[in-house]
Order: sequence, then structure tokens, then C-alpha cells
Amino acid sequence: MEAKALASHVRIAPRKAQQVVDLIRGKQVDEALAILKYVPRGAAPVVEKLVKSAIANAENNHNMNRDQLYVEEAYANQGPTMKRFRPRAMGRATTIRKRTSHIGVVLREK
Repeated sequence: MEAKALASHVRIAPRKAQQVVDLIRGKQVDEALAILKYVPRGAAPVVEKLVKSAIANAENNHNMNRDQLYVEEAYANQGPTMKRFRPRAMGRATTIRKRTSHIGVVLREK
């Protein structure tokens, strides 16, 4: 049995979110939360909230034991990119890409 949590359209670039997600993959749930608490990255609070949500899903919806849970799968995929324009010299404009992520966490019982 597995429990999932998803966050879509998160305003963090996927490459930056992947760095945080890679730290917790395969870890016990309590260890993953401890790591995320002290990681100095912008994506860490978002991923921490996701892990807590997945824990709540596991306990309430699937009757899993919290002590047996580990992060089986964690990913940060690319979402839609918002395009904005910035004025440049001589009347030109440059595109600014504001990237978004779809972040997911899957927990499983040992």
C-alpha cells in the first residue's frame, strides 16, 4: 500500500526543487522531515509540507503505521512556464521564463 501527495504549479524551478527532493528519497519519514527542516533552500518548506500531507494520507486513509513509513518516490517535474517580458536597450524586449514545478511524494510501509 502506498500514500501519495502532489503539489501542482508550485512557483519554484524544477531544477532547484529536484536538489531538495533528491535529499529525502529512500529515507525514513522522520529522518526526511529532519533533513528538510534544516535545508537552506526555497523548495524545502514546500516539500516538507508535502511529506506531512502524505503522512496524514497514509495514517487516515490507508491505516498505515507512521513508524514504518519511508519515502519510496519523490519527484519534481516541470510544469507550465509563465512568460514575461522585460524592456531592453534600443526598444527591444527580452523574455523572462518563470518556471513552475509539479512536486510529488509517495510513501510506502516497510
